[in-house]
Amino acid sequence: MRSHGKDDHPADCDVTVQLSECGRADAETVFDALDHVFAGCEDVAPAPQPAAGPEPTVWMATFDSSAHSGDITGPPRISTPVEALLTGDHHAVDEVEKALGRLFEVRSTQSVSGEHEKESRLLLAPR
Repeated sequence: MRSHGKDDHPADCDVTVQLSECGRADAETVFDALDHVFAGCEDVAPAPQPAAGPEPTVWMATFDSSAHSGDITGPPRISTPVEALLTGDHHAVDEVEKALGRLFEVRSTQSVSGEHEKESRLLLAPR
């Protein structure tokens, strides 16, 4: 995943994406796809594989929804459905949801809106 390291973007454009119910390869696929669409603000997911021990149960990265990097050609390949939790400003979360909908089949959506923040749960599946 590319690390863009931009400190001059508005904080309300940041969306935290947490992935669960998947392995390292599928998490990397989803984050790499999002990184091609949006600038990654923080390179926190997936780190190099440790020599031994269990893998994390949640993978996390933050993306700047206002910094469009481009689009990818063709749908990314994931081996199994992946649960995604998006958290951030209403508009920013909507932008990342739309991008995920173009990249993957979205099988279910649940969202909770607060005054300043939205939380959205998606089930991403391969196309």
